Amino acid sequence: MQPELLSSSAILAVIRKAVTRREDAALVYEKASRTDLAEKERKEVELLQAFIPPLLGEADIDRLLQEVISEQKLTVGDKKALDSKLVKSRADALFPSSS
Repeated sequence: MQPELLSSSAILAVIRKAVTRREDAALVYEKASRTDLAEKERKEVELLQAFIPPLLGEADIDRLLQEVISEQKLTVGDKKALDSKLVKSRADALFPSSS
């Protein structure tokens, strides 16, 4: 029996959780005047963050959503008419390894 492979999004979630834990640990060590251990945790955060792709900025997200809305020729009152399948397909195109 082969082990089940994790999806890219699951792997990213694990890495993000590890980053959060190390950031929290660094704060605890700082409060306890253990700067040596805090620095070690921060270095691990830097290492882990190298494996996390940068997030889209708010302006980029707005621009992409505006493209989808324009393609569907929607007006302000048509928010419910937004094709969620199209939005998902665009997200999949932007993030091909997220499945």
